[in-house]
Amino acid sequence: MVRAARLAPEHWFSTVDPGWQGEGVPPEYAVPGRWRSDAAGEIVEWQDNEAYLPSPQALGWPDPTDPVDAALQRAVTGYGPPEDVAYALTDAEVAVLTLPDGSPVTATGSDGTPVVPVFTSSHYLNLVGALAFEHRAAIDLLPQLPDEHRIYVNPPSPAGAVLETAPLAELMALTKQGRPETERGGGPSVATGDDA
Repeated sequence: MVRAARLAPEHWFSTVDPGWQGEGVPPEYAVPGRWRSDAAGEIVEWQDNEAYLPSPQALGWPDPTDPVDAALQRAVTGYGPPEDVAYALTDAEVAVLTLPDGSPVTATGSDGTPVVPVFTSSHYLNLVGALAFEHRAAIDLLPQLPDEHRIYVNPPSPAGAVLETAPLAELMALTKQGRPETERGGGPSVATGDDA
């Protein structure tokens, strides 16, 4: 940056979040801010970008453990659409904590929402201790949830998220038939663990 400032006095130099992998001019959300050089080519000012969204890499999150975790990390940081989580879950197996009768363990999110915690990798499952669990296809689990419950995917993850069941099931069913080509919106809403 210092060298660029010397070569181009009286200019602004934007920095780009390491998580943005696109080509061309980065979107505003991927630019933390910019530096300004003076007439002598010295850096003299920093300007924050209020529209900046830090990526998982900028937040120092660990590498994703699997495709669902990767989609969650991108969705909760604004670097990917929420529907990608449903696409990734469609063919995924999840670990579900179970009660002695085999039914899913239920819990309550921090906002009072009833949830069923699920885990997409042994890494996150092991963080909750040695508890009974079963592997189930995510798409088959949704109809087994108690009424009004949502799934809480990877609660120990920095990207752990509570997903609304009805839109998730609908999008997963559409994905099984073939990923929709249009209208990439209206997918399941994603709430981070802190919002749950």
